[in-house]
Amino acid sequence: MSDVSGKKVRFVTIENEFEGQRLDNFLLRTLKGVPRSYIYRIVRKGEVRVNKGRVNVKYRLNGGDVVRIPPVRQTPAQTQTPFPALQKKLDKTVLYEDKHFMVLNKPSGMAVHGGSGVSFGVIETLRSMRPQQQHLELAHRLDRETSGCLIITKRRSALKMIHELQREDLIEKKYLALVYGSWGRKTQIKIDAPLKKNALKSGERMVQVDPLGKQALTYFKILEKFDDAMLVEATLVTGRTHQIRVHLAYAGTPIIGDLKYGDDHANRIYREKGLHRLFLHAYRLAFVHPDSGKAMNFQAPLDDELESILAVLRA
Repeated sequence: MSDVSGKKVRFVTIENEFEGQRLDNFLLRTLKGVPRSYIYRIVRKGEVRVNKGRVNVKYRLNGGDVVRIPPVRQTPAQTQTPFPALQKKLDKTVLYEDKHFMVLNKPSGMAVHGGSGVSFGVIETLRSMRPQQQHLELAHRLDRETSGCLIITKRRSALKMIHELQREDLIEKKYLALVYGSWGRKTQIKIDAPLKKNALKSGERMVQVDPLGKQALTYFKILEKFDDAMLVEATLVTGRTHQIRVHLAYAGTPIIGDLKYGDDHANRIYREKGLHRLFLHAYRLAFVHPDSGKAMNFQAPLDDELESILAVLRA
């Protein structure tokens, strides 16, 4: 990227290598340490412009685009680094790595990126651990409470290839969920119910089934049955926000430990059994390597808490 800076405003010309990157991710890398919420605000107010025009944070950059970046004051607090313990914890989660990408078994409770009161997510922590790798990016996202397989790309070309596989539904994503209730005699169900995002007065984002929402399709299969619960496998066809959680609640079998869409009574019962987190785990990813053509299949083991609650139920 060529950078022509004035005293107050910078104009950055995007090189072809960065084509396809979202504007918010580009700004987060360029304005190191600046909170995501602040970046969203200056884009929304039109202080950031692309080719002299207003765009939103989801805009994907093209080679040759000129990005106007306003002056941003960074405080010492914004230049802090993640705690060593956080870095050490994340370093132990790597399931696979090559020159194109890495796959992590993301822990529950760790956001994939900073923002909303979180200083450091997975991507910020990785970048602090590997400053020599300039192009680390999230290829997709997982909810903060959800654990499991997460792809981080190490090159712009890899990010574009992974996104292309996702657009063509060529990445198989399977999740494990412990749900409260039963589907009767059914062993598998298909939920094709459109989802729409809504913001409550508190500012909390909720998703609900709505005819005016975006199409969302999930396949579910029972793996094990217990007295009042089931261990199910979820296969995503679309990838909407909170899709599995909302679809399972819609089916009358909410995920245990889900404080947003779940059942308070079920959550209380299972807290007494030792479950203090959402039981949703992205346990499998499968796709053909976009560079080598080799079939890739990744499985992320359950953490100790999830294994322990299953052991209690099986006893």
